[in-house]
Amino acid sequence: MRRSILLTIISCCTLSAKAQMPPISQDSIVVYFDEIKAASQKSMQLWGKEVYGPMLLVDPSTRTVYANEPDSAGLLKQQGAIYTGILPKDVNISNTAMNWSGKRWATIMLPLPKDKQQRVNLLAHESFHRLQPALGFALNSPENNHLDQKEGRIYLRLELAALGKALQASNGKEVKTHLTHALIFRKYRYAIYDKAAGTENSLELNEGIAEFTGAIVTGRTKAEATAYFLNGINKFLQNPTFVRSFAYNTTPIYGYILYQKNNNWQKQITANTDLTSFFIKAFGINIPANVQAAATRVANNYNGSAIVQQEAEREINIQQLIAEYKRKFIQEPHVDIKFVQMNVSFDPRNIMPLEDKGTVYPNARITDVWGILTVENGALMSPNWDKITVTQPTKMDGNKVTGDGWTLELTGGYQVTKDEATGHFKLIKQ
Repeated sequence: MRRSILLTIISCCTLSAKAQMPPISQDSIVVYFDEIKAASQKSMQLWGKEVYGPMLLVDPSTRTVYANEPDSAGLLKQQGAIYTGILPKDVNISNTAMNWSGKRWATIMLPLPKDKQQRVNLLAHESFHRLQPALGFALNSPENNHLDQKEGRIYLRLELAALGKALQASNGKEVKTHLTHALIFRKYRYAIYDKAAGTENSLELNEGIAEFTGAIVTGRTKAEATAYFLNGINKFLQNPTFVRSFAYNTTPIYGYILYQKNNNWQKQITANTDLTSFFIKAFGINIPANVQAAATRVANNYNGSAIVQQEAEREINIQQLIAEYKRKFIQEPHVDIKFVQMNVSFDPRNIMPLEDKGTVYPNARITDVWGILTVENGALMSPNWDKITVTQPTKMDGNKVTGDGWTLELTGGYQVTKDEATGHFKLIKQ
Protein backbone atom coordinates (compact mmCIF):
# COMPACT_ATOMS: atom_id res chain seq x y z
CA MET A 1 0.00 0.00 0.00
CA ARG A 2 1.33 3.41 -0.98
CA ARG A 3 0.51 6.21 1.40
CA SER A 4 1.14 9.94 1.20
CA ILE A 5 0.81 12.00 4.35
CA LEU A 6 0.30 15.75 4.08
CA LEU A 7 0.53 17.91 7.20
CA THR A 8 -1.13 21.27 7.69
CA ILE A 9 1.55 23.57 9.10
CA ILE A 10 0.73 25.10 12.45
CA SER A 11 1.93 28.60 11.58
CA CYS A 12 -1.03 29.13 9.25
CA CYS A 13 -4.71 28.80 10.10
CA THR A 14 -6.51 26.01 8.28
CA LEU A 15 -9.48 27.16 6.24
CA SER A 16 -12.62 25.12 5.77
CA ALA A 17 -13.44 24.30 2.18
CA LYS A 18 -16.72 26.11 2.83
CA ALA A 19 -15.04 29.28 4.09
CA GLN A 20 -15.14 32.40 1.97
CA MET A 21 -12.16 34.71 1.70
CA PRO A 22 -11.69 38.10 0.05
CA PRO A 23 -10.73 38.00 -3.63
CA ILE A 24 -7.00 37.68 -4.20
CA SER A 25 -5.56 40.06 -6.77
CA GLN A 26 -2.98 38.81 -9.24
CA ASP A 27 -0.81 41.76 -8.26
CA SER A 28 -0.70 40.46 -4.68
CA ILE A 29 0.25 36.98 -5.87
CA VAL A 30 3.13 38.40 -7.90
CA VAL A 31 4.31 40.34 -4.83
CA TYR A 32 4.29 37.17 -2.72
CA PHE A 33 6.38 35.30 -5.27
CA ASP A 34 8.80 38.22 -5.58
CA GLU A 35 9.21 38.44 -1.79
CA ILE A 36 10.20 34.81 -1.30
CA LYS A 37 12.41 34.85 -4.40
CA ALA A 38 14.35 37.88 -3.17
CA ALA A 39 14.70 36.49 0.36
CA SER A 40 15.82 33.13 -1.01
CA GLN A 41 18.50 34.68 -3.19
CA LYS A 42 19.89 36.54 -0.16
CA SER A 43 20.09 33.23 1.74
CA MET A 44 21.81 31.10 -0.89
CA GLN A 45 24.59 30.15 1.52
CA LEU A 46 22.07 28.51 3.87
CA TRP A 47 21.89 25.29 1.86
CA GLY A 48 24.10 26.10 -1.12
CA LYS A 49 20.96 26.09 -3.25
CA GLU A 50 18.14 28.53 -3.82
CA VAL A 51 15.18 27.57 -1.65
CA TYR A 52 12.78 29.30 -4.06
CA GLY A 53 11.32 27.09 -6.77
CA PRO A 54 8.00 25.79 -8.13
CA MET A 55 5.21 27.06 -5.90
CA LEU A 56 1.41 26.81 -5.76
CA LEU A 57 -0.75 29.21 -3.75
CA VAL A 58 -4.20 27.64 -3.30
CA ASP A 59 -7.56 29.23 -2.49
CA PRO A 60 -9.20 26.38 -0.48
CA SER A 61 -12.72 27.77 -1.00
CA THR A 62 -12.54 27.57 -4.81
CA ARG A 63 -9.51 25.25 -5.33
CA THR A 64 -8.03 27.93 -7.61
CA VAL A 65 -4.24 27.71 -7.78
CA TYR A 66 -1.72 30.41 -8.60
CA ALA A 67 1.72 29.24 -9.69
CA ASN A 68 5.01 30.99 -10.28
CA GLU A 69 5.80 28.79 -13.30
CA PRO A 70 4.01 26.45 -15.71
CA ASP A 71 3.32 22.82 -14.91
CA SER A 72 4.68 20.07 -17.14
CA ALA A 73 1.25 18.77 -18.17
CA GLY A 74 -0.11 22.12 -19.30
CA LEU A 75 -3.02 22.22 -16.83
CA LEU A 76 -2.16 25.75 -15.71
CA LYS A 77 -2.82 28.72 -17.99
CA GLN A 78 -0.64 31.81 -18.09
CA GLN A 79 -2.18 35.07 -16.90
CA GLY A 80 0.41 37.79 -17.00
CA ALA A 81 3.36 36.86 -14.80
CA ILE A 82 1.62 33.90 -13.10
CA TYR A 83 -0.14 30.67 -14.02
CA THR A 84 -3.59 29.64 -12.80
CA GLY A 85 -5.91 26.66 -12.82
CA ILE A 86 -8.17 24.51 -10.64
CA LEU A 87 -6.71 21.88 -8.34
CA PRO A 88 -8.44 18.51 -8.91
CA LYS A 89 -10.84 17.39 -6.19
CA ASP A 90 -8.80 14.27 -5.43
CA VAL A 91 -5.79 16.38 -4.38
CA ASN A 92 -5.85 17.37 -0.70
CA ILE A 93 -5.11 20.99 0.11
CA SER A 94 -2.45 21.55 2.77
CA ASN A 95 0.61 23.59 3.48
CA THR A 96 3.11 21.02 2.25
CA ALA A 97 5.20 19.94 -0.72
CA MET A 98 3.80 17.58 -3.31
CA ASN A 99 4.39 16.04 -6.70
CA TRP A 100 1.68 17.17 -9.11
CA SER A 101 1.35 17.63 -12.85
CA GLY A 102 4.95 16.73 -13.59
CA LYS A 103 6.72 18.81 -10.93
CA ARG A 104 7.43 18.94 -7.21
CA TRP A 105 5.76 22.02 -5.73
CA ALA A 106 5.75 23.93 -2.47
CA THR A 107 2.01 24.27 -1.77
CA ILE A 108 0.58 26.94 0.53
CA MET A 109 -3.02 27.82 1.37
CA LEU A 110 -4.36 31.34 0.91
CA PRO A 111 -4.76 33.80 2.47
CA LEU A 112 -1.15 34.30 3.48
CA PRO A 113 -0.22 36.13 6.70
CA LYS A 114 -0.51 39.92 6.50
CA ASP A 115 2.95 40.36 7.99
CA LYS A 116 5.69 40.12 5.35
CA GLN A 117 8.16 38.26 7.59
CA GLN A 118 5.55 35.67 8.51
CA ARG A 119 4.68 35.25 4.82
CA VAL A 120 8.29 34.70 3.84
CA ASN A 121 8.78 32.35 6.81
CA LEU A 122 5.84 30.20 5.74
CA LEU A 123 6.77 30.13 2.06
CA ALA A 124 10.39 29.28 2.87
CA HIS A 125 9.32 26.50 5.25
CA GLU A 126 7.26 24.78 2.58
CA SER A 127 9.90 25.49 -0.06
CA PHE A 128 12.38 23.58 2.09
CA HIS A 129 10.01 20.59 2.02
CA ARG A 130 10.03 20.83 -1.78
CA LEU A 131 13.83 20.85 -1.78
CA GLN A 132 14.16 18.32 1.07
CA PRO A 133 14.67 15.13 -0.97
CA ALA A 134 17.39 16.79 -3.06
CA LEU A 135 19.20 17.73 0.16
CA GLY A 136 19.10 14.11 1.33
CA PHE A 137 16.60 14.53 4.16
CA ALA A 138 13.87 11.93 4.58
CA LEU A 139 10.20 12.89 4.63
CA ASN A 140 9.38 11.38 8.04
CA SER A 141 6.56 12.53 10.28
CA PRO A 142 6.19 10.11 13.19
CA GLU A 143 3.79 10.66 16.04
CA ASN A 144 5.26 11.29 19.46
CA ASN A 145 2.49 9.97 21.67
CA HIS A 146 4.60 10.28 24.82
CA LEU A 147 4.18 14.05 24.46
CA ASP A 148 0.51 13.65 25.30
CA GLN A 149 1.40 11.98 28.60
CA LYS A 150 1.94 13.94 31.78
CA GLU A 151 5.71 13.48 32.20
CA GLY A 152 6.36 14.00 28.50
CA ARG A 153 4.48 17.29 28.50
CA ILE A 154 6.11 18.48 31.74
CA TYR A 155 9.66 18.03 30.50
CA LEU A 156 8.91 19.44 27.06
CA ARG A 157 7.40 22.54 28.64
CA LEU A 158 10.43 22.90 30.91
CA GLU A 159 12.74 22.53 27.90
CA LEU A 160 10.86 25.27 26.05
CA ALA A 161 10.94 27.53 29.10
CA ALA A 162 14.72 27.14 29.28
CA LEU A 163 15.03 27.83 25.55
CA GLY A 164 12.97 30.99 26.01
CA LYS A 165 15.40 32.21 28.66
CA ALA A 166 18.37 31.30 26.47
CA LEU A 167 16.97 33.56 23.75
CA GLN A 168 16.68 36.45 26.20
CA ALA A 169 20.01 35.92 27.99
CA SER A 170 22.36 38.90 28.10
CA ASN A 171 25.65 37.05 27.72
CA GLY A 172 27.15 33.82 26.42
CA LYS A 173 27.50 32.24 29.86
CA GLU A 174 23.80 32.66 30.59
CA VAL A 175 22.88 31.34 27.15
CA LYS A 176 24.94 28.20 27.75
CA THR A 177 23.43 27.68 31.21
CA HIS A 178 19.88 27.77 29.90
CA LEU A 179 20.76 25.58 26.91
CA THR A 180 22.32 23.07 29.28
CA HIS A 181 19.17 22.96 31.37
CA ALA A 182 16.99 22.65 28.26
CA LEU A 183 18.98 19.65 27.08
CA ILE A 184 18.94 18.09 30.57
CA PHE A 185 15.13 18.24 30.51
CA ARG A 186 15.22 16.66 27.07
CA LYS A 187 17.59 13.86 28.06
CA TYR A 188 15.50 13.07 31.13
CA ARG A 189 12.41 12.88 28.92
CA TYR A 190 14.25 10.36 26.77
CA ALA A 191 15.19 8.39 29.88
CA ILE A 192 11.50 8.12 30.82
CA TYR A 193 10.29 7.11 27.35
CA ASP A 194 12.66 4.70 25.65
CA LYS A 195 11.58 5.39 22.05
CA ALA A 196 11.24 9.15 22.42
CA ALA A 197 14.72 10.04 21.19
CA GLY A 198 14.18 8.39 17.83
CA THR A 199 10.68 9.60 17.08
CA GLU A 200 11.36 13.17 18.22
CA ASN A 201 14.55 13.30 16.18
CA SER A 202 12.77 12.15 13.02
CA LEU A 203 10.15 14.87 13.30
CA GLU A 204 12.74 17.52 14.11
CA LEU A 205 14.79 16.57 11.05
CA ASN A 206 11.62 17.02 9.01
CA GLU A 207 9.57 19.90 10.41
CA GLY A 208 12.20 21.38 12.72
CA ILE A 209 14.79 21.93 9.99
CA ALA A 210 12.09 23.27 7.65
CA GLU A 211 11.02 25.84 10.24
CA PHE A 212 14.65 26.73 10.99
CA THR A 213 15.05 27.40 7.26
CA GLY A 214 11.99 29.63 7.23
CA ALA A 215 13.23 31.58 10.24
CA ILE A 216 16.65 32.23 8.70
CA VAL A 217 15.40 33.12 5.21
CA THR A 218 13.25 35.93 6.65
CA GLY A 219 16.40 37.82 7.63
CA ARG A 220 14.95 38.98 10.94
CA THR A 221 17.08 41.02 13.31
CA LYS A 222 18.04 39.38 16.61
CA ALA A 223 15.29 41.30 18.44
CA GLU A 224 12.73 40.33 15.81
CA ALA A 225 13.79 36.68 15.86
CA THR A 226 13.64 36.56 19.66
CA ALA A 227 10.13 38.03 19.67
CA TYR A 228 9.05 35.61 16.93
CA PHE A 229 10.31 32.52 18.77
CA LEU A 230 8.90 33.58 22.13
CA ASN A 231 5.52 34.27 20.57
CA GLY A 232 5.72 30.87 18.88
CA ILE A 233 6.32 29.14 22.23
CA ASN A 234 3.36 30.94 23.81
CA LYS A 235 1.06 29.94 20.95
CA PHE A 236 2.35 26.37 20.98
CA LEU A 237 1.51 25.96 24.66
CA GLN A 238 -2.13 26.71 23.85
CA ASN A 239 -2.36 23.73 21.49
CA PRO A 240 -4.50 20.83 22.74
CA THR A 241 -1.63 18.42 22.08
CA PHE A 242 2.12 18.54 21.45
CA VAL A 243 2.39 15.21 19.63
CA ARG A 244 3.19 16.50 16.14
CA SER A 245 3.74 20.23 16.58
CA PHE A 246 6.63 20.52 19.06
CA ALA A 247 9.36 20.39 16.41
CA TYR A 248 8.30 23.77 14.99
CA ASN A 249 9.60 25.33 18.23
CA THR A 250 12.55 23.28 19.50
CA THR A 251 14.97 22.75 16.61
CA PRO A 252 14.49 26.25 15.14
CA ILE A 253 15.56 27.84 18.44
CA TYR A 254 18.59 25.59 18.98
CA GLY A 255 19.44 26.09 15.32
CA TYR A 256 19.05 29.86 15.39
CA ILE A 257 21.25 30.26 18.47
CA LEU A 258 23.91 27.99 16.94
CA TYR A 259 23.66 29.85 13.62
CA GLN A 260 24.92 33.00 15.33
CA LYS A 261 28.28 31.31 15.95
CA ASN A 262 28.39 28.87 13.04
CA ASN A 263 26.25 29.71 10.01
CA ASN A 264 27.18 26.46 8.29
CA TRP A 265 26.11 23.98 10.99
CA GLN A 266 23.04 22.91 8.97
CA LYS A 267 25.30 21.67 6.17
CA GLN A 268 27.02 19.33 8.63
CA ILE A 269 23.92 17.27 9.37
CA THR A 270 22.31 14.44 7.41
CA ALA A 271 19.15 12.38 7.57
CA ASN A 272 20.96 10.14 10.07
CA THR A 273 22.11 12.89 12.45
CA ASP A 274 21.05 12.70 16.09
CA LEU A 275 20.24 16.38 16.56
CA THR A 276 20.29 16.21 20.36
CA SER A 277 23.83 14.82 20.39
CA PHE A 278 24.82 17.26 17.66
CA PHE A 279 23.63 20.30 19.62
CA ILE A 280 25.20 19.06 22.86
CA LYS A 281 28.57 18.79 21.14
CA ALA A 282 28.19 22.00 19.12
CA PHE A 283 27.40 24.07 22.22
CA GLY A 284 30.12 22.35 24.28
CA ILE A 285 27.63 21.17 26.89
CA ASN A 286 28.27 18.54 29.56
CA ILE A 287 25.21 16.53 30.55
CA PRO A 288 25.40 15.05 34.08
CA ALA A 289 25.14 11.30 34.45
CA ASN A 290 22.09 11.56 36.72
CA VAL A 291 19.75 13.56 34.51
CA GLN A 292 16.78 12.93 36.82
CA ALA A 293 18.48 14.59 39.77
CA ALA A 294 19.73 17.44 37.59
CA ALA A 295 16.29 18.03 36.05
CA THR A 296 14.65 18.03 39.47
CA ARG A 297 17.25 20.44 40.85
CA VAL A 298 16.75 23.16 38.20
CA ALA A 299 13.05 22.70 37.33
CA ASN A 300 11.84 25.50 39.60
CA ASN A 301 14.06 27.94 37.74
CA TYR A 302 11.48 27.56 34.98
CA ASN A 303 8.19 27.58 36.91
CA GLY A 304 8.40 23.82 37.42
CA SER A 305 5.94 23.50 40.31
CA ALA A 306 3.17 25.31 38.44
CA ILE A 307 3.79 23.25 35.28
CA VAL A 308 3.56 19.99 37.24
CA GLN A 309 0.29 21.06 38.87
CA GLN A 310 -1.23 22.15 35.54
CA GLU A 311 -0.31 18.88 33.86
CA ALA A 312 -1.70 16.82 36.73
CA GLU A 313 -5.04 18.61 36.33
CA ARG A 314 -4.98 18.15 32.56
CA GLU A 315 -4.36 14.42 32.98
CA ILE A 316 -7.66 14.01 34.82
CA ASN A 317 -9.57 15.69 31.98
CA ILE A 318 -7.72 13.68 29.33
CA GLN A 319 -8.70 10.38 30.93
CA GLN A 320 -12.33 11.44 30.69
CA LEU A 321 -11.90 12.35 27.02
CA ILE A 322 -10.20 9.02 26.30
CA ALA A 323 -13.17 7.19 27.79
CA GLU A 324 -15.52 9.19 25.57
CA TYR A 325 -13.48 8.43 22.43
CA LYS A 326 -13.41 4.71 23.27
CA ARG A 327 -17.17 4.76 23.55
CA LYS A 328 -17.59 6.51 20.18
CA PHE A 329 -15.04 4.66 18.07
CA ILE A 330 -14.72 1.21 19.70
CA GLN A 331 -17.71 0.28 21.84
CA GLU A 332 -20.63 1.82 19.96
CA PRO A 333 -21.53 1.03 16.31
CA HIS A 334 -18.98 2.55 13.95
CA VAL A 335 -17.64 2.38 10.39
CA ASP A 336 -14.22 0.89 9.58
CA ILE A 337 -12.74 2.22 6.34
CA LYS A 338 -9.64 0.41 5.11
CA PHE A 339 -7.01 2.19 3.03
CA VAL A 340 -5.82 1.14 -0.40
CA GLN A 341 -3.92 4.15 -1.75
CA MET A 342 -4.45 6.75 0.91
CA ASN A 343 -3.60 10.46 0.91
CA VAL A 344 -4.43 12.45 4.03
CA SER A 345 -4.21 16.03 5.22
CA PHE A 346 -4.88 17.13 8.80
CA ASP A 347 -4.04 19.69 11.44
CA PRO A 348 -1.21 18.40 13.66
CA ARG A 349 -2.07 20.70 16.56
CA ASN A 350 -5.07 18.87 17.94
CA ILE A 351 -4.62 15.13 17.40
CA MET A 352 -4.89 12.85 20.44
CA PRO A 353 -3.42 9.38 21.06
CA LEU A 354 -5.96 6.81 22.24
CA GLU A 355 -3.62 4.46 24.14
CA ASP A 356 -2.81 1.46 21.91
CA LYS A 357 -5.97 1.90 19.81
CA GLY A 358 -4.57 4.55 17.49
CA THR A 359 -4.90 8.33 17.30
CA VAL A 360 -7.98 10.53 17.12
CA TYR A 361 -7.87 13.19 14.41
CA PRO A 362 -10.56 15.84 15.04
CA ASN A 363 -10.19 17.26 11.50
CA ALA A 364 -8.94 15.42 8.41
CA ARG A 365 -9.51 14.95 4.69
CA ILE A 366 -8.65 11.59 3.16
CA THR A 367 -8.71 10.58 -0.49
CA ASP A 368 -8.41 6.99 -1.68
CA VAL A 369 -9.61 4.79 -4.52
CA TRP A 370 -12.95 4.52 -2.73
CA GLY A 371 -13.56 8.29 -2.67
CA ILE A 372 -13.21 11.24 -0.29
CA LEU A 373 -13.72 11.27 3.49
CA THR A 374 -14.05 14.65 5.21
CA VAL A 375 -13.90 14.62 9.02
CA GLU A 376 -14.89 17.60 11.15
CA ASN A 377 -15.75 15.98 14.49
CA GLY A 378 -13.19 13.25 15.02
CA ALA A 379 -12.05 9.93 13.55
CA LEU A 380 -9.79 7.19 14.89
CA MET A 381 -6.69 6.37 12.82
CA SER A 382 -5.34 2.87 13.43
CA PRO A 383 -1.83 2.51 14.92
CA ASN A 384 -0.34 1.21 11.67
CA TRP A 385 -2.31 3.59 9.43
CA ASP A 386 -4.19 0.88 7.53
CA LYS A 387 -7.71 2.08 8.34
CA ILE A 388 -9.75 4.87 9.87
CA THR A 389 -12.88 4.58 12.03
CA VAL A 390 -15.80 7.03 12.15
CA THR A 391 -19.07 6.93 14.06
CA GLN A 392 -22.07 5.08 12.66
CA PRO A 393 -23.81 6.59 9.61
CA THR A 394 -26.88 8.76 10.10
CA LYS A 395 -27.75 8.92 6.40
CA MET A 396 -26.83 6.87 3.34
CA ASP A 397 -27.97 8.48 0.10
CA GLY A 398 -26.52 6.83 -2.99
CA ASN A 399 -22.81 7.56 -3.17
CA LYS A 400 -22.93 9.98 -0.22
CA VAL A 401 -22.78 8.68 3.34
CA THR A 402 -22.87 11.02 6.34
CA GLY A 403 -22.50 10.74 10.09
CA ASP A 404 -21.83 12.93 13.12
CA GLY A 405 -19.29 15.39 11.72
CA TRP A 406 -18.17 13.33 8.73
CA THR A 407 -19.03 12.89 5.07
CA LEU A 408 -17.97 10.07 2.75
CA GLU A 409 -18.26 10.66 -1.00
CA LEU A 410 -17.93 7.25 -2.65
CA THR A 411 -16.67 6.43 -6.10
CA GLY A 412 -18.56 3.89 -8.17
CA GLY A 413 -18.38 0.29 -6.98
CA TYR A 414 -18.08 0.99 -3.25
CA GLN A 415 -20.71 0.96 -0.50
CA VAL A 416 -21.08 1.01 3.27
CA THR A 417 -22.81 -2.06 4.72
CA LYS A 418 -23.79 -3.20 8.20
CA ASP A 419 -22.44 -6.37 9.75
CA GLU A 420 -25.48 -7.74 11.52
CA ALA A 421 -23.34 -10.02 13.70
CA THR A 422 -21.33 -7.17 15.25
CA GLY A 423 -23.63 -4.19 14.68
CA HIS A 424 -20.74 -2.27 13.13
CA PHE A 425 -20.36 -1.01 9.55
CA LYS A 426 -17.64 -1.42 6.94
CA LEU A 427 -16.73 -0.11 3.52
CA ILE A 428 -16.71 -2.77 0.84
CA LYS A 429 -16.15 -3.01 -2.90
CA GLN A 430 -19.16 -4.41 -4.74
